[in-house]
Amino acid sequence: MTSAPEQHAAVKVGVNDVIRFVLELFAIVSLGLWGFLAWPLPWNILVGIGAPAIAILLWALFRSPRAVLHVDAFVKAVVEIVVMGSAAFAWWSLGQPVVAIVFAVVATVSGVLNCRREFA
Repeated sequence: MTSAPEQHAAVKVGVNDVIRFVLELFAIVSLGLWGFLAWPLPWNILVGIGAPAIAILLWALFRSPRAVLHVDAFVKAVVEIVVMGSAAFAWWSLGQPVVAIVFAVVATVSGVLNCRREFA
C-alpha cells in the first residue's frame, strides 16, 4: 500500500521571528525576576509566579501565532504593548534603566516590523 506523500506547508521563519521569540521569553523571565526581587515576602512568591503567568496567558489567548481568540490588530497591539511594556517597567523599577530602554527600543522596532509584515 502506498500512501500519498504528505504535503507540508513551508514555514517561513525570519530573523524578526526569532528576535520576537527571544523578546517574549525575556519579557516572561523579566516579570518573574521582578516579582521575586521587588516585592517582600509573601508577595514576592505571588507576584513572581503570577506576573509571568498572566503574561503567558495574555500572549497565548490573543497574540501568539496560534492564538486561542482571534481578535483585530488593535487588540493584538495592545496586548503586546502591555506585556513588553510591563517587562521594560520591571527592569526600570529594579534600577536597571539601560536594560529597560534597550529592551523597549528593540521590542518596539520588532513590533513595528511585525505589524508592517502582517498588514502587507
